[in-house]
Amino acid sequence: MSNSIYYGCDYNPEQWPEDYVDRDIQLMLQAGVNLVSLGIFSWSLLEPEPGHYDLDWIRRVIDKLHAAGIDVDLATGTASPPPWLGAEYPETLPVDAHGNPLYWGSRQQYNPSSAVFREKATALAKEMASAFAHHPAVKMWHISNEYGCHINESFDEESVQRFRSWLKDRYGSLDTLNDAWGTSFWSQRMNSWDQVIPPLPTPTIPNQHQLVDWRRFWSDNLLELFLEEKQVLREANPDIPITTNFMGLFEPLDYWRWAEHVDFVSNDTYPDPANPRAAREFALDCDLMRSLGGGRPFIQMEQTTSAVQWRPRNAVKRPGQYALWSIQAVAHGADGILNFQWRQSRAGAEAFHGAMVPHRGTESATWDEVVDLGTDLSEIDRAAVGPMKAQVAIMWDWDSAWYQRYSPGPVDEPVAQNELRAWHASLFERGQLVDFVHPESDLTGYQLIIVPALFQVRHGLAARLKDSGATVLVTCHTGYVGEDGHAIEGGYLGELGDLLGVRVREISPLGVEPTILGRPEPLTPTTDPVSSAVNTPAAEHEVPLACPDGQPFPGEGLDWAERIVPDASVEVVATFGDSDQAGCPAITVNGSAWYVATHLDSLARTALLDRILPEAAALPAGITSMTRGNYTFLFNHGDQPVDGLAPRSYAIRRTQ
Repeated sequence: MSNSIYYGCDYNPEQWPEDYVDRDIQLMLQAGVNLVSLGIFSWSLLEPEPGHYDLDWIRRVIDKLHAAGIDVDLATGTASPPPWLGAEYPETLPVDAHGNPLYWGSRQQYNPSSAVFREKATALAKEMASAFAHHPAVKMWHISNEYGCHINESFDEESVQRFRSWLKDRYGSLDTLNDAWGTSFWSQRMNSWDQVIPPLPTPTIPNQHQLVDWRRFWSDNLLELFLEEKQVLREANPDIPITTNFMGLFEPLDYWRWAEHVDFVSNDTYPDPANPRAAREFALDCDLMRSLGGGRPFIQMEQTTSAVQWRPRNAVKRPGQYALWSIQAVAHGADGILNFQWRQSRAGAEAFHGAMVPHRGTESATWDEVVDLGTDLSEIDRAAVGPMKAQVAIMWDWDSAWYQRYSPGPVDEPVAQNELRAWHASLFERGQLVDFVHPESDLTGYQLIIVPALFQVRHGLAARLKDSGATVLVTCHTGYVGEDGHAIEGGYLGELGDLLGVRVREISPLGVEPTILGRPEPLTPTTDPVSSAVNTPAAEHEVPLACPDGQPFPGEGLDWAERIVPDASVEVVATFGDSDQAGCPAITVNGSAWYVATHLDSLARTALLDRILPEAAALPAGITSMTRGNYTFLFNHGDQPVDGLAPRSYAIRRTQ
């Protein structure tokens, strides 16, 4: 095939009469499609009865695609089991926390721990590998689909036994496990491995360490399932790259660990067109996928041309947005733009999900945009774009995020994700490419490393940040627990406190919804002279910030305030205004290490970034620019034409 950007879709010909294939291929050539994912949801046709395989129909499709010059990302077909599997082998069905099995009639109704399921899935993968591992059309393998999207845990007995084995491997002894889980609290100490159970329903607050290990186990357990199929494919032909599709900042799976085991990263992204922030959410996913691959190009495996079907109301992409966001993905590191799916289904759960060929067919605006994008992608040379590395990095750790999410306090919300998204948003708005890094990644070569709400701090991180030579910006909610997940004593931040020159003495969650017993009657001085005289800053969402000279600092703090104690050498850049922390440091800098003791709003984040980074390029409202390799991409996200760019359009310039 040519060296242009990959362009294509999930292709599901089994939904249609076989004579559709020829006309589909002609339309694909018209649209510029050069790669399709095939067979993802085909298990019931590939193996219509246990042990009886029918691969002739998919071979005919692959042969025809190859004859037309269209390459195949071939799935193993194991993403969604056929009804006969659950009917004949009920142990393959997942079980919820209340002991209820989840049945067929949808998708992903499998228990990842089931030995029978693994045997059947691996057997199908072997059949596919035996038949197609050397077919010239097959350029990539696609294992399963969106692991954990619907089933990321099961409470069946096989899963419990695997969980116990995983814990034994991790901790070695029951005493060590008891210490790690802090079971001396509330008399939870276990004296037999049989007493180790998954996080089943409990009378009150569950053990957060058990929950984190349960999450770790399931990320590893699903990865093990992936690796079993990968081994089969690798043995059949070690030269074909293997992937499975990720889902952005998907909470249940640690994609840092997963990324080590795919030959290239691929991703599914479905931002809401009704959200004006959608383009930057898409950019975040792209930056994350590129980073998971160590800066190498990724493939946008799924998106939609128009609308999804799974929101309460499903906004359609506005004219130009499909192509705009697709080219933006290329500018952020994608070497392939694929869609779910080729032809819009007539029946089933996704009948009203958008597709490259909608129900209306080629007499539609969607089809026109599909063809136009294919033309533009065909003119981009993959060899002239290549890998990317940003000057700014944001630290992200799934393990740390789990500790924060499952911690019984101080707040019950995804602080780590929210803070990460906020800082990435500010960097996107100023046209900054962003890498994501793990606490154990190579941190050298960056100008700025942002550490947002890293709840768990691993030993050695402070030294590695210092040795990176970068300016470091750490935000509140960082370093509340250590590597073992236990609370840090002597002041939060732990070893990062020496780098930052501060210690967190106390914390004050703001934006609290008051607990009111009885009727929430309004308070007036006449009838409530005591209660109406009481101020409650904890219920306020915003806290003013001030410069040391008393002038207001741009923007405000949000929902959080920490009382920090800075060293004598630390410069106080901003203090808290009217609150119980009034006059206390809110933003400090110690050499090139910054600390922010609150969540900053967008104005305050921008003001701080203006001090730390070179001045952002002055671009008109709605315009972003990105350079990748020999190409410069200019995007107009807005509704007004700017410098010759129509609304929701782009320009591509090759510099060499």
